[in-house]
Amino acid sequence: MDPHLLRTFVAVAREGSFSAAAQELGYTQSAVSQQIAALEADLGVPLLTRRPVAPTEAGTRLLEHAGPLLLRLAAVRTELTRLAAAPSARLAIGLTPLAATDRLAAALARLRADLPQLLVTLETLPTPRALAGLATGDLDLVLLDGIAAPTDPLHLPEADQTPGSVLMVAEEPLLLALPNGHPLAGRRELGLPELVDARWIDAPEAAVPLTALRAAAHTDGFRPHLRYQGTDPHTLTALIAAGHGLAVLPRRAVAPRLTGVPIGRPRLLHRTELRLPHPGTPAGRRLVELLSD
Repeated sequence: MDPHLLRTFVAVAREGSFSAAAQELGYTQSAVSQQIAALEADLGVPLLTRRPVAPTEAGTRLLEHAGPLLLRLAAVRTELTRLAAAPSARLAIGLTPLAATDRLAAALARLRADLPQLLVTLETLPTPRALAGLATGDLDLVLLDGIAAPTDPLHLPEADQTPGSVLMVAEEPLLLALPNGHPLAGRRELGLPELVDARWIDAPEAAVPLTALRAAAHTDGFRPHLRYQGTDPHTLTALIAAGHGLAVLPRRAVAPRLTGVPIGRPRLLHRTELRLPHPGTPAGRRLVELLSD
């Protein structure tokens, strides 16, 4: 299967238009039509209806595989490029909103003392975009966070994993963040099943996502009372303190104006991992060494 044809198919399916896909890809509309026809001839099934432009059943199945396939191809190309490239004077780090730790800040200070000419950039991103940036070479390493059972790694789809090193950077308890004076604030511990029907703030980029709580508690509860789509922890804690709802946070993220009650059932931790692709940059490998000390 020609990856160029596959990219064209994904663009047409996403845009719902041959002409819009042609403009995005820099092709003529007739070239895009010819590429789709060639892919359909290769696979022996129609992939798109023409009026309107939409995936067929076979096209829908192909789309499910196309993203991971193209990402893996990009990762292979990036890895080979890294092997041949001269050492870079930059280190581009992607991190999910709750992945920044004091340990990372201290290691970066030591790294910059070792390499004073190094330009370090940090970008906060959702997990899918961070992993895509790692695969394509836009990022040199990423720090990801999530919840996991004690000693377990973060669980990511196999298609989203770039071969390389995985380092556990931090593990800490999860707390239910409550306004001071809340009826549950005096409890020594709480179980997720007790909290299914609580008033929740859905803040997937600033707190533990409600989808993760549902999966951990094996329930379809944890329905949002308010949605916050930002990444600023101060905004989230202000919303909690004002009584708009509750959220589950790692211990270090619970502000002093809130009360944090440990989550004890099921036993889960907030985990932060660093992922460095193979072979990685010299600066990236040095940062791993410093974080491993």
